[in-house]
Amino acid sequence: MSTTSAAQLRAEAPALDLDCEHLFTGEEIAWRDKVRAFAQERIVPVADADFEDRHFRRELVGELGRLGVLGMHLEGYGCAGAGAVSYGLACLELEAADSAWRTFVSVQGSLAMSAISMWGSEEQKQRWLPDLAAGRAVGCFALTEPDGGSDPKSMRTVARRDGGDWVLDGAKRWIGLGSVADVAAVWAATDEGVRGFLVSTDTHGFTATDITNKLSLRASVQCDVLLDGCRLPGDAVLPGATGLRGPFSCLNEARYGIVWGVLGAARACLRAAVERSRERRVFGRTLAELQLTQGKVADMAVEYQKGLLLAAHIGRLKEAGTLAPAQISVGKLNNVREALAIARTARTILGADGVTSDFPVMRHMANLESVRTYEGTDEIHALVIGQAVTGYRAFA
Repeated sequence: MSTTSAAQLRAEAPALDLDCEHLFTGEEIAWRDKVRAFAQERIVPVADADFEDRHFRRELVGELGRLGVLGMHLEGYGCAGAGAVSYGLACLELEAADSAWRTFVSVQGSLAMSAISMWGSEEQKQRWLPDLAAGRAVGCFALTEPDGGSDPKSMRTVARRDGGDWVLDGAKRWIGLGSVADVAAVWAATDEGVRGFLVSTDTHGFTATDITNKLSLRASVQCDVLLDGCRLPGDAVLPGATGLRGPFSCLNEARYGIVWGVLGAARACLRAAVERSRERRVFGRTLAELQLTQGKVADMAVEYQKGLLLAAHIGRLKEAGTLAPAQISVGKLNNVREALAIARTARTILGADGVTSDFPVMRHMANLESVRTYEGTDEIHALVIGQAVTGYRAFA
Protein backbone atom coordinates (compact mmCIF):
# COMPACT_ATOMS: atom_id res chain seq x y z
CA MET A 1 0.00 0.00 0.00
CA SER A 2 1.33 3.41 -0.91
CA THR A 3 2.02 5.86 1.89
CA THR A 4 -0.36 8.80 2.11
CA SER A 5 0.16 11.59 4.57
CA ALA A 6 -2.53 12.57 7.02
CA ALA A 7 -2.50 16.07 5.54
CA GLN A 8 -3.20 14.68 2.07
CA LEU A 9 -5.99 12.51 3.42
CA ARG A 10 -7.61 15.42 5.22
CA ALA A 11 -7.31 17.51 2.08
CA GLU A 12 -9.65 15.05 0.36
CA ALA A 13 -12.54 16.00 2.66
CA PRO A 14 -15.07 18.67 1.63
CA ALA A 15 -13.85 22.21 2.22
CA LEU A 16 -16.46 22.89 4.91
CA ASP A 17 -15.43 20.70 7.85
CA LEU A 18 -16.56 22.77 10.87
CA ASP A 19 -13.18 21.94 12.43
CA CYS A 20 -14.46 18.49 13.41
CA GLU A 21 -10.98 17.01 13.74
CA HIS A 22 -10.82 17.83 17.44
CA LEU A 23 -13.85 15.63 18.07
CA PHE A 24 -11.75 12.53 17.42
CA THR A 25 -8.82 11.01 19.28
CA GLY A 26 -5.49 10.23 17.69
CA GLU A 27 -6.38 6.53 17.62
CA GLU A 28 -9.69 7.25 15.90
CA ILE A 29 -8.00 9.44 13.29
CA ALA A 30 -5.41 6.72 12.70
CA TRP A 31 -8.16 4.17 12.02
CA ARG A 32 -9.93 6.63 9.71
CA ASP A 33 -6.81 7.41 7.71
CA LYS A 34 -5.75 3.76 7.46
CA VAL A 35 -9.14 2.65 6.16
CA ARG A 36 -9.40 5.69 3.85
CA ALA A 37 -6.05 4.85 2.26
CA PHE A 38 -7.09 1.21 1.78
CA ALA A 39 -10.45 2.16 0.28
CA GLN A 40 -8.91 4.69 -2.10
CA GLU A 41 -6.25 2.24 -3.28
CA ARG A 42 -8.07 -1.10 -3.35
CA ILE A 43 -11.79 -0.33 -3.83
CA VAL A 44 -12.26 2.99 -5.65
CA PRO A 45 -10.30 2.00 -8.80
CA VAL A 46 -12.50 -1.06 -9.37
CA ALA A 47 -15.83 0.08 -7.87
CA ASP A 48 -17.52 1.13 -11.10
CA ALA A 49 -16.43 -1.97 -13.00
CA ASP A 50 -17.46 -4.29 -10.17
CA PHE A 51 -20.85 -2.57 -9.94
CA GLU A 52 -21.33 -2.95 -13.69
CA ASP A 53 -20.20 -6.60 -13.70
CA ARG A 54 -21.99 -7.63 -10.48
CA HIS A 55 -18.61 -8.79 -9.23
CA PHE A 56 -17.89 -9.55 -5.57
CA ARG A 57 -14.13 -9.21 -5.18
CA ARG A 58 -13.48 -12.11 -2.78
CA GLU A 59 -9.76 -11.38 -2.49
CA LEU A 60 -10.52 -8.23 -0.53
CA VAL A 61 -11.97 -10.26 2.36
CA GLY A 62 -8.57 -11.39 3.61
CA GLU A 63 -7.15 -7.92 3.05
CA LEU A 64 -9.90 -6.41 5.21
CA GLY A 65 -9.08 -9.01 7.84
CA ARG A 66 -5.43 -7.98 7.82
CA LEU A 67 -6.53 -4.35 7.99
CA GLY A 68 -8.28 -5.24 11.24
CA VAL A 69 -11.79 -3.97 10.44
CA LEU A 70 -13.70 -7.27 10.58
CA GLY A 71 -15.46 -7.29 13.93
CA MET A 72 -13.14 -4.45 14.93
CA HIS A 73 -15.51 -3.29 17.69
CA LEU A 74 -15.40 -6.69 19.44
CA GLU A 75 -12.97 -7.73 22.15
CA GLY A 76 -10.71 -10.77 22.03
CA TYR A 77 -10.62 -13.74 19.66
CA GLY A 78 -8.42 -11.86 17.20
CA CYS A 79 -10.69 -8.80 17.07
CA ALA A 80 -9.21 -5.30 17.30
CA GLY A 81 -11.27 -4.09 20.28
CA ALA A 82 -11.59 -0.63 18.74
CA GLY A 83 -13.99 2.00 20.04
CA ALA A 84 -17.39 2.75 18.56
CA VAL A 85 -16.26 5.99 16.94
CA SER A 86 -13.23 4.30 15.35
CA TYR A 87 -15.57 1.71 13.89
CA GLY A 88 -17.92 4.43 12.67
CA LEU A 89 -15.14 6.29 10.91
CA ALA A 90 -14.01 3.05 9.26
CA CYS A 91 -17.57 2.50 7.98
CA LEU A 92 -17.65 6.06 6.62
CA GLU A 93 -14.45 5.59 4.65
CA LEU A 94 -15.47 2.21 3.24
CA GLU A 95 -18.83 3.51 2.06
CA ALA A 96 -17.18 6.55 0.51
CA ALA A 97 -15.65 4.01 -1.86
CA ASP A 98 -18.71 1.77 -2.28
CA SER A 99 -21.62 0.78 -0.06
CA ALA A 100 -21.07 -2.87 -0.95
CA TRP A 101 -17.90 -3.04 1.14
CA ARG A 102 -19.30 -1.26 4.17
CA THR A 103 -22.21 -3.69 3.85
CA PHE A 104 -19.77 -6.60 3.83
CA VAL A 105 -18.06 -5.36 6.97
CA SER A 106 -21.45 -4.84 8.63
CA VAL A 107 -22.76 -8.30 7.77
CA GLN A 108 -19.53 -10.00 8.81
CA GLY A 109 -18.81 -8.01 11.96
CA SER A 110 -21.97 -6.34 13.22
CA LEU A 111 -24.33 -9.20 12.39
CA ALA A 112 -22.67 -12.62 12.16
CA MET A 113 -19.75 -11.99 14.52
CA SER A 114 -21.80 -9.96 16.98
CA ALA A 115 -24.36 -12.76 17.17
CA ILE A 116 -21.62 -15.20 18.12
CA SER A 117 -19.85 -12.76 20.44
CA MET A 118 -23.00 -11.71 22.33
CA TRP A 119 -24.97 -14.94 22.37
CA GLY A 120 -22.62 -17.82 21.54
CA SER A 121 -20.95 -20.39 23.76
CA GLU A 122 -17.23 -20.22 24.46
CA GLU A 123 -16.72 -23.15 22.11
CA GLN A 124 -18.62 -21.34 19.33
CA LYS A 125 -16.59 -18.18 19.86
CA GLN A 126 -13.30 -20.07 19.71
CA ARG A 127 -14.43 -22.00 16.64
CA TRP A 128 -15.54 -19.05 14.53
CA LEU A 129 -14.49 -15.60 15.71
CA PRO A 130 -10.73 -15.78 15.01
CA ASP A 131 -11.28 -17.01 11.45
CA LEU A 132 -14.02 -14.46 10.79
CA ALA A 133 -11.87 -11.62 12.18
CA ALA A 134 -8.96 -12.63 9.96
CA GLY A 135 -11.11 -13.02 6.86
CA ARG A 136 -10.29 -16.72 6.64
CA ALA A 137 -14.02 -17.40 6.91
CA VAL A 138 -17.14 -15.49 5.92
CA GLY A 139 -20.34 -15.29 7.95
CA CYS A 140 -23.92 -14.34 7.16
CA PHE A 141 -27.03 -13.51 9.18
CA ALA A 142 -30.31 -15.09 8.12
CA LEU A 143 -33.30 -13.31 9.65
CA THR A 144 -35.35 -11.67 6.87
CA GLU A 145 -37.98 -13.82 5.14
CA PRO A 146 -39.76 -13.45 1.78
CA ASP A 147 -43.07 -12.43 3.37
CA GLY A 148 -41.93 -10.39 6.34
CA GLY A 149 -38.85 -8.23 6.20
CA SER A 150 -40.13 -5.75 8.79
CA ASP A 151 -42.08 -8.30 10.84
CA PRO A 152 -39.60 -10.89 12.11
CA LYS A 153 -41.88 -12.11 14.89
CA SER A 154 -44.10 -13.63 12.17
CA MET A 155 -41.25 -15.74 10.79
CA ARG A 156 -42.19 -19.06 9.26
CA THR A 157 -38.79 -20.68 9.51
CA VAL A 158 -39.02 -23.27 12.28
CA ALA A 159 -36.59 -25.40 14.25
CA ARG A 160 -37.78 -28.56 15.98
CA ARG A 161 -36.02 -30.96 18.26
CA ASP A 162 -35.41 -34.47 17.00
CA GLY A 163 -33.70 -36.44 19.72
CA GLY A 164 -30.51 -34.58 20.55
CA ASP A 165 -30.54 -32.72 17.23
CA TRP A 166 -32.32 -29.69 15.78
CA VAL A 167 -33.99 -29.76 12.35
CA LEU A 168 -34.54 -26.46 10.49
CA ASP A 169 -37.07 -25.82 7.73
CA GLY A 170 -37.96 -22.53 6.06
CA ALA A 171 -36.82 -19.80 3.71
CA LYS A 172 -34.92 -16.56 4.09
CA ARG A 173 -34.48 -13.72 1.59
CA TRP A 174 -32.04 -10.86 1.04
CA ILE A 175 -29.37 -12.64 3.04
CA GLY A 176 -26.08 -10.83 2.55
CA LEU A 177 -23.13 -13.13 1.72
CA GLY A 178 -25.31 -16.25 1.86
CA SER A 179 -23.65 -18.01 -1.08
CA VAL A 180 -20.07 -17.13 -0.10
CA ALA A 181 -20.44 -17.69 3.65
CA ASP A 182 -18.92 -20.53 5.63
CA VAL A 183 -21.32 -20.14 8.55
CA ALA A 184 -24.80 -18.68 8.85
CA ALA A 185 -26.45 -17.32 11.98
CA VAL A 186 -30.00 -18.49 11.27
CA TRP A 187 -32.98 -17.35 13.34
CA ALA A 188 -35.96 -19.69 13.63
CA ALA A 189 -39.15 -20.07 15.62
CA THR A 190 -39.12 -22.86 18.23
CA ASP A 191 -41.41 -24.00 21.03
CA GLU A 192 -39.20 -21.88 23.31
CA GLY A 193 -39.44 -18.73 21.18
CA VAL A 194 -37.10 -17.42 18.48
CA ARG A 195 -33.65 -19.01 18.71
CA GLY A 196 -30.42 -18.53 16.79
CA PHE A 197 -28.45 -21.39 15.24
CA LEU A 198 -24.98 -21.55 13.72
CA VAL A 199 -25.30 -23.47 10.48
CA SER A 200 -22.27 -24.51 8.46
CA THR A 201 -23.23 -23.69 4.90
CA ASP A 202 -22.13 -27.11 3.68
CA THR A 203 -24.89 -28.67 5.82
CA HIS A 204 -27.22 -30.89 3.81
CA GLY A 205 -30.44 -28.97 3.10
CA PHE A 206 -28.86 -25.49 3.19
CA THR A 207 -29.04 -23.83 -0.24
CA ALA A 208 -28.16 -20.21 -1.02
CA THR A 209 -29.05 -18.76 -4.43
CA ASP A 210 -27.75 -15.38 -5.54
CA ILE A 211 -30.30 -12.66 -6.35
CA THR A 212 -28.91 -11.51 -9.69
CA ASN A 213 -31.39 -8.92 -10.98
CA LYS A 214 -30.40 -6.18 -8.51
CA LEU A 215 -29.99 -2.60 -9.68
CA SER A 216 -28.34 -1.71 -6.36
CA LEU A 217 -25.43 -3.12 -4.32
CA ARG A 218 -24.32 -4.96 -7.42
CA ALA A 219 -20.78 -5.55 -6.11
CA SER A 220 -22.27 -7.26 -3.06
CA VAL A 221 -23.89 -10.66 -2.61
CA GLN A 222 -27.51 -11.07 -1.49
CA CYS A 223 -29.30 -14.39 -1.58
CA ASP A 224 -32.39 -16.46 -1.18
CA VAL A 225 -31.70 -19.18 1.39
CA LEU A 226 -33.66 -22.43 1.56
CA LEU A 227 -33.53 -24.57 4.70
CA ASP A 228 -34.88 -28.00 3.85
CA GLY A 229 -34.56 -30.44 6.72
CA CYS A 230 -31.21 -29.04 7.89
CA ARG A 231 -30.13 -31.33 10.71
CA LEU A 232 -27.89 -29.71 13.30
CA PRO A 233 -26.28 -31.01 16.46
CA GLY A 234 -27.76 -29.84 19.74
CA ASP A 235 -24.83 -27.50 20.39
CA ALA A 236 -25.50 -25.51 17.19
CA VAL A 237 -27.97 -23.30 19.05
CA LEU A 238 -26.74 -19.95 20.35
CA PRO A 239 -27.30 -20.57 24.07
CA GLY A 240 -27.56 -16.95 25.20
CA ALA A 241 -30.43 -15.79 23.01
CA THR A 242 -34.12 -16.57 23.30
CA GLY A 243 -36.70 -14.31 21.67
CA LEU A 244 -36.25 -11.38 19.32
CA ARG A 245 -33.84 -9.66 21.71
CA GLY A 246 -31.09 -11.76 20.14
CA PRO A 247 -31.42 -10.70 16.49
CA PHE A 248 -32.50 -7.15 17.37
CA SER A 249 -29.32 -6.58 19.37
CA CYS A 250 -27.30 -7.50 16.28
CA LEU A 251 -29.43 -5.32 14.03
CA ASN A 252 -28.73 -2.35 16.29
CA GLU A 253 -25.00 -2.93 15.83
CA ALA A 254 -25.44 -2.90 12.06
CA ARG A 255 -27.72 0.16 12.17
CA TYR A 256 -25.06 2.02 14.12
CA GLY A 257 -22.52 1.40 11.35
CA ILE A 258 -25.00 2.69 8.78
CA VAL A 259 -25.36 5.98 10.68
CA TRP A 260 -21.69 6.61 9.84
CA GLY A 261 -21.34 4.73 6.59
CA VAL A 262 -23.86 6.65 4.51
CA LEU A 263 -21.98 9.86 5.27
CA GLY A 264 -19.13 8.45 3.20
CA ALA A 265 -21.41 8.07 0.19
CA ALA A 266 -22.74 11.58 0.79
CA ARG A 267 -19.22 12.99 1.01
CA ALA A 268 -18.18 11.34 -2.24
CA CYS A 269 -21.23 12.78 -4.03
CA LEU A 270 -20.67 16.25 -2.58
CA ARG A 271 -17.02 16.19 -3.58
CA ALA A 272 -17.81 15.10 -7.13
CA ALA A 273 -20.37 17.88 -7.52
CA VAL A 274 -18.08 20.57 -6.12
CA GLU A 275 -15.12 19.53 -8.25
CA ARG A 276 -17.22 19.41 -11.40
CA SER A 277 -18.83 22.79 -10.63
CA ARG A 278 -15.39 24.37 -10.50
CA GLU A 279 -14.43 22.94 -13.91
CA ARG A 280 -17.54 23.25 -16.08
CA ARG A 281 -18.29 26.62 -17.64
CA VAL A 282 -21.75 27.79 -18.72
CA PHE A 283 -22.86 31.26 -19.80
CA GLY A 284 -19.25 32.41 -19.51
CA ARG A 285 -18.83 31.40 -15.85
CA THR A 286 -18.08 28.25 -13.89
CA LEU A 287 -21.04 26.47 -12.35
CA ALA A 288 -19.50 27.12 -8.95
CA GLU A 289 -19.97 30.86 -9.44
CA LEU A 290 -23.71 30.60 -9.95
CA GLN A 291 -25.99 31.37 -7.04
CA LEU A 292 -28.28 28.39 -7.56
CA THR A 293 -25.28 26.05 -7.58
CA GLN A 294 -23.89 27.60 -4.42
CA GLY A 295 -27.29 27.26 -2.77
CA LYS A 296 -27.32 23.54 -3.57
CA VAL A 297 -23.73 23.07 -2.38
CA ALA A 298 -24.49 24.93 0.83
CA ASP A 299 -27.51 22.75 1.58
CA MET A 300 -25.54 19.57 0.91
CA ALA A 301 -22.60 20.68 3.04
CA VAL A 302 -24.86 21.65 5.95
CA GLU A 303 -26.67 18.32 5.95
CA TYR A 304 -23.42 16.38 5.65
CA GLN A 305 -21.95 18.20 8.62
CA LYS A 306 -25.13 17.84 10.70
CA GLY A 307 -25.04 14.12 9.95
CA LEU A 308 -21.41 13.87 11.02
CA LEU A 309 -22.10 15.66 14.30
CA LEU A 310 -25.09 13.39 14.93
CA ALA A 311 -22.99 10.29 14.23
CA ALA A 312 -20.24 11.48 16.57
CA HIS A 313 -22.76 12.15 19.34
CA ILE A 314 -24.37 8.72 18.91
CA GLY A 315 -20.91 7.15 18.91
CA ARG A 316 -20.00 8.76 22.22
CA LEU A 317 -23.30 7.61 23.72
CA LYS A 318 -22.53 4.08 22.54
CA GLU A 319 -19.08 4.17 24.10
CA ALA A 320 -20.61 5.41 27.36
CA GLY A 321 -23.08 2.52 27.34
CA THR A 322 -26.09 4.86 27.34
CA LEU A 323 -27.22 4.58 23.71
CA ALA A 324 -30.92 3.72 23.32
CA PRO A 325 -32.36 1.92 20.27
CA ALA A 326 -34.55 4.93 19.41
CA GLN A 327 -31.42 7.12 19.23
CA ILE A 328 -29.93 4.71 16.69
CA SER A 329 -33.17 5.01 14.73
CA VAL A 330 -32.79 8.81 14.71
CA GLY A 331 -29.32 8.43 13.22
CA LYS A 332 -30.28 5.80 10.67
CA LEU A 333 -33.43 7.60 9.52
CA ASN A 334 -31.83 11.04 9.27
CA ASN A 335 -28.46 10.18 7.81
CA VAL A 336 -29.70 7.79 5.13
CA ARG A 337 -32.44 10.20 4.11
CA GLU A 338 -30.02 13.13 3.88
CA ALA A 339 -27.34 11.09 2.11
CA LEU A 340 -29.88 10.24 -0.58
CA ALA A 341 -30.92 13.89 -0.85
CA ILE A 342 -27.27 14.88 -1.23
CA ALA A 343 -26.75 12.28 -3.95
CA ARG A 344 -29.80 13.50 -5.87
CA THR A 345 -28.82 17.13 -5.57
CA ALA A 346 -25.25 16.36 -6.61
CA ARG A 347 -26.61 14.65 -9.72
CA THR A 348 -28.41 17.84 -10.74
CA ILE A 349 -25.15 19.80 -10.59
CA LEU A 350 -23.48 17.20 -12.79
CA GLY A 351 -26.27 17.49 -15.36
CA ALA A 352 -26.68 14.66 -17.85
CA ASP A 353 -23.12 13.49 -17.16
CA GLY A 354 -24.31 12.65 -13.66
CA VAL A 355 -26.12 9.55 -14.89
CA THR A 356 -22.90 8.11 -16.34
CA SER A 357 -20.12 6.19 -14.63
CA ASP A 358 -17.81 9.14 -15.22
CA PHE A 359 -18.94 10.11 -11.73
CA PRO A 360 -19.78 7.86 -8.77
CA VAL A 361 -23.02 9.64 -7.89
CA MET A 362 -25.60 7.38 -9.56
CA ARG A 363 -23.82 4.30 -8.18
CA HIS A 364 -23.96 5.74 -4.66
CA MET A 365 -27.58 6.81 -5.17
CA ALA A 366 -28.60 3.31 -6.28
CA ASN A 367 -26.72 1.69 -3.40
CA LEU A 368 -28.25 4.04 -0.85
CA GLU A 369 -31.73 2.88 -1.88
CA SER A 370 -30.81 -0.56 -0.54
CA VAL A 371 -29.28 0.89 2.60
CA ARG A 372 -32.49 2.85 3.13
CA THR A 373 -34.45 -0.41 3.09
CA TYR A 374 -32.30 -2.85 5.05
CA GLU A 375 -31.85 -2.86 8.83
CA GLY A 376 -35.20 -1.10 9.16
CA THR A 377 -37.08 0.99 6.62
CA ASP A 378 -37.78 4.70 7.11
CA GLU A 379 -41.27 3.77 8.25
CA ILE A 380 -40.09 1.36 10.93
CA HIS A 381 -37.56 3.82 12.32
CA ALA A 382 -40.16 6.60 12.28
CA LEU A 383 -42.47 4.40 14.37
CA VAL A 384 -39.67 3.54 16.80
CA ILE A 385 -38.95 7.24 17.26
CA GLY A 386 -42.66 8.04 17.48
CA GLN A 387 -43.12 5.52 20.27
CA ALA A 388 -40.15 6.93 22.17
CA VAL A 389 -41.53 10.47 21.91
CA THR A 390 -45.25 9.84 22.52
CA GLY A 391 -45.16 6.75 24.71
CA TYR A 392 -47.62 4.97 22.38
CA ARG A 393 -46.76 1.98 20.21
CA ALA A 394 -48.31 2.36 16.76
CA PHE A 395 -47.30 -1.00 15.31
CA ALA A 396 -47.90 -4.59 16.32
